[in-house]
Amino acid sequence: MQRPAQLANSQRDIASIVVACSAAAGVALLLGTLALWMHYGTTVFFEMLSAGIAACF
Repeated sequence: MQRPAQLANSQRDIASIVVACSAAAGVALLLGTLALWMHYGTTVFFEMLSAGIAACF
């Protein structure tokens, strides 16, 4: 059986992994957005976003 201090360390490790993965996903989304913006330009990029959002609804 684990002691409370060991359990707290385990939960802290899991929380830090979740935070790190969330930060990595956020950075990946930001880099993908910037890459598309540079490739397609602002006008086409905004048209693609609005068409994508319109397709969802």
